[in-house]
Order: sequence, then structure tokens, then C-alpha cells
Amino acid sequence: MSEITKQQVLDALSQVKGPDLQGDLVSRDMVTEIVITGGNVMFGLSIDPNRAKELEPMRQAAERAVSEIDGVDKVMVALTADKAPTNGAAAPASTRASKTQGAAPKSGAIPGVKHLVAIASGKGGVGKSTTAINVALGLAAMGLKVGVLDADVYGPSLPRLVGHKTLPQQDPTSEGKLQPAEAYGIKVMSMGFLVEEDTPMIWRGPMVQSALQQMLNDVEWGELDIMVIDMPPGTGDAQLSMAQQTPLAGAVIVSTPQDLSLIDARKGLNMFLKVSVPVLGIIENMSYFICDNCDERHEIFGHGGAKAEAEKLDLPFLGEIPLDKRVRERSDSGEPIVVSDPDCVHAEIYKNIAKQIWQAIDGKTATASAGPKIVIE
Repeated sequence: MSEITKQQVLDALSQVKGPDLQGDLVSRDMVTEIVITGGNVMFGLSIDPNRAKELEPMRQAAERAVSEIDGVDKVMVALTADKAPTNGAAAPASTRASKTQGAAPKSGAIPGVKHLVAIASGKGGVGKSTTAINVALGLAAMGLKVGVLDADVYGPSLPRLVGHKTLPQQDPTSEGKLQPAEAYGIKVMSMGFLVEEDTPMIWRGPMVQSALQQMLNDVEWGELDIMVIDMPPGTGDAQLSMAQQTPLAGAVIVSTPQDLSLIDARKGLNMFLKVSVPVLGIIENMSYFICDNCDERHEIFGHGGAKAEAEKLDLPFLGEIPLDKRVRERSDSGEPIVVSDPDCVHAEIYKNIAKQIWQAIDGKTATASAGPKIVIE
């Protein structure tokens, strides 16, 4: 099978009429940031953000046109307001700047999903994604129906964490929505399922925001008690837009004990507070290390900084997670510690954190024996 080219995509899109049936998408300079990986094609259409709902049929026509290219398996089309195409297809720059943040109303909950909780950090490298998947599995161990969205478009890690690379399929019974992948009894979705692991996503802010909203709203999540959103690290435009546009029940901040990490954690915490998202608590990851040889405790990154910060801000301290190579090894192999060694101390810590999160948003503790116990031999 020959490789799909950008020119083939442009040729297909040149057959699709532009807004108001004037010209075509290519001649009106509306096509942005084409990404092709294997049989998956992703691109943006730059439009006036005020006409997003009205131009949805145009987006669908573009999706159909590209899907007919020989060898194409999946097409993702994002409506963006990243640049002003010719012939007035997009809003003026001054208007676009104000529309980028909070372009979609926050009131639109995902059908069937009761609660959405963000797992966030002010910086990368603190173990946020490992924490997110293990907390999600801890929630599932309580008998809850759980989904996980990997919102880190630039560095998606969920497929590796769950050992899953199956391409999500469209469900003909749900208006073409994607079916999320399933792993260890939870539903999962990530940009990493749509692109190869070493493919860089060279997308600007509006494209990322549109892709995230599609992964939230164009996926058939079904009935979920809770969706855990593994947020991108930091406090940039994508993070702020997710916090503003998504009806979050709350956010959890992950930090290491060291001062540099806590400085960034405060930024993430304050971002959620400024957009009126409750902060459910703080987790101290890599809190200490127990040596295999001497059995002594070593506080490599310091200790207690996150707990002190939580007390200072009058927020719940959800727990401290030790640094342990087994957690890293199980994560790298796609067998998270909560399901691969459910009775170990680390799994118990994650499950205890999960119980506290559920109690904070639902007001009651689910029964630990309500669901099946998943064990990997």
C-alpha cells in the first residue's frame, strides 16, 4: 500500500465547498496543520469561531472526502480559529484572540458521565500520568465505572501505561463517534492511539484545544461514574481552556516534595481556583525511597513539602507515594501497580487516594468489594 501524502489530502479537500458554498476549502486557505501517520489523517479547518456550529456539516463533508482516499483508516478534523484565511472565512485577529480562551460554554456535560476530575501538575516529570492511571484503577476497584482521557496531546503516555495500542473504531450506532479503547475494565482515550509513539504533534494552541474537545465529546464514553482527565503539565493555553470549558467536579494536584516542584504546583493550583474549579487535594509523589539493600528510608527529593503546602492552603492532603522501581517497571510494561500487584503498599496508597477523591465529589465511599478484583499473574 502506497503512503498517503499531504497532496492527496489537499486534492480531496479541494472538492469540498467552503462557507456559504463559495470556493473550496483549499482555495480559501482554510486547511491547516495536516498530520499523517500510517492510515490516520488529522488536520484543521480555520473558521470564524462564531460559525462553528453552523459549519459543522462542512467539517463532516471534509472528513468524508478524506476518508475516501485509498489507505485512510481514520480522519480527525478540528475546527480552529488559528489564522485568518482569505475571503473572510475567519474572524479578525482581535476577535480571534478573545475567542481562544473559553470559546465553548462550560455547562455542556458529557452525556452519561457523572463526574469529571482532573489530575494535574504545574510541571512535567512528577509522575502525574502514572498517578492518574493508578488512581483511576483504584476507583474501578471500588466497583465504579471509570474512563480516562489522556489530555496531553504533545506527549501522550496512556497507551504505554495500559499496554494498549488498538486503534479506536467508529461506532455506526452512535453517529460515527469513536469507541474508546478498554484496558483493565476502564475506558481509555488518548491521541497516542491515533499517532505513532515517535510522531511529534506540531500543533498550535487552537488545534490542540479542538482535538481535546473532540476526544471528550466525539467519543462514545457510555455510562461512567467518573472520568479521570490526565491533564497536560503546566498552566498554558491548553490547560486553561480545559479547565474553563470542561465541567470539572474538581482537580487534584500532583507534586514532588522539592521546592522547585512546589512552586509550579502552586501555579497549577491557582489556575484551577481562578476558574472556580474546586481543588480536591494535593498528592506528594516520590515522597521517599526505601533501599532494597539496607532497608533504610531515604528522602531523595526532601519530604513533607506537599503536605505542608496543603495545610498552609487549608486543602486536603491525599497521601504520599514512595519512589519505587516496581511502580516504574510496571508502568513501562503496561501493567500498572494497582492491577499487577494489588495488595502491595503502593497499590493500597493509590486506592486510598481514590477513595478520598470519590468521597469528596460524591459524598460517600463506594464499597471496596463492589467490583471485581483484577489481578495480573
